[in-house]
Amino acid sequence: MLIEKSDIGVKAPIAIIGDGCSALSLASKAASLPNHSINIFSSQNNKIKNDHVWGYWDMHWMNAVDPITFKTWHKWIIQTSHSKTVMHSRYHPYKAVQRKNWMAHCRAIAQKNDVKFHTSLTKIDKLKCAQIFDSRPPKFRRGMMVQHFIGWEVQAPPGSFKPETAILMDFRCDQSRGVHFIYCLPFSDTTALVESTVFSTTIEPNSFYEASITNWLSDCAGIQNFKVIKTEQGAIPLGFMERHDLKFNGIGSNCGAIRPSSGYAFSFIQKQISNAILQSSSTQKKLTFVNPHKKIDLLMDRIFLSVLRNQPKMAPKIFGCLANCLTGDEFANFLSGEAGIKLRLKVIAAMPLWPFIQALFKLEEIPK
Repeated sequence: MLIEKSDIGVKAPIAIIGDGCSALSLASKAASLPNHSINIFSSQNNKIKNDHVWGYWDMHWMNAVDPITFKTWHKWIIQTSHSKTVMHSRYHPYKAVQRKNWMAHCRAIAQKNDVKFHTSLTKIDKLKCAQIFDSRPPKFRRGMMVQHFIGWEVQAPPGSFKPETAILMDFRCDQSRGVHFIYCLPFSDTTALVESTVFSTTIEPNSFYEASITNWLSDCAGIQNFKVIKTEQGAIPLGFMERHDLKFNGIGSNCGAIRPSSGYAFSFIQKQISNAILQSSSTQKKLTFVNPHKKIDLLMDRIFLSVLRNQPKMAPKIFGCLANCLTGDEFANFLSGEAGIKLRLKVIAAMPLWPFIQALFKLEEIPK
């Protein structure tokens, strides 16, 4: 028997399976759901063993993250072997948050708002929850494109980095393994996160990424002496995936929050949750999570992924064209899913035509 919201103040229990970013982000907003009681179920011990820096563009739905943000850049660079574009943003700067800090922040707020945490999934049935959402990762499909990376937080001599400018993509690195670029977030003139990032179907040995970082620091940044303070590593699926368990509705990455063409998820998880709470509050209906990406963006992503899969060496030219044709704020809006028709047409007009026409005949299948 499901417990529904009633006029006598009974709260409808909601169960979230998993305690990752989407589960804790929702739990931190429990105060915005006064007619629901939130229960987090996870068999894990909640310890974050490998911390990550999450980057995002500042959008209106990201206001709750501001207290935890530790660095902001109003300028960023897209660089190829032939061009360098410095982009400036007035309204949508690029920001960074530590994963462990965000998760701890959300958990602390959730506990203050009486969110319950359970270590056994078997207790879900006893609660007779009105709704159950599954935040566990979606099913990874063999052969799909993946964004895989290793990052080093390095310490170097004074003046080594320009802390006011992030390097989002520098393609001056080995392009033989797929779409490969260096991502560099300078935190000060002496410290930065430097990542070797690849889009392909094959994970490389650690030595490949590590050599790429070392070579970039030496050859492109002119840094010979540095110390590795921290490391991070990950693999993010690019494309369209099936829910972890079809018996349960999804939330977060298990409900399409990962942007198929870029792997960005943190901002879209916040957008998905904010939209669901707003919809539930305004209609007085059950909480419902939907894919946060517009259908036109998903279609464009399918075409773009087909180009990257079949013609990876086109990537530097494509991203260079994208950077050259847009302002910083337009770039941020486009990658954050906030583009209007004019902006989309502007992007399409800047792209090399033939690779995208060819890609239309090689689109990735979407799971049912």
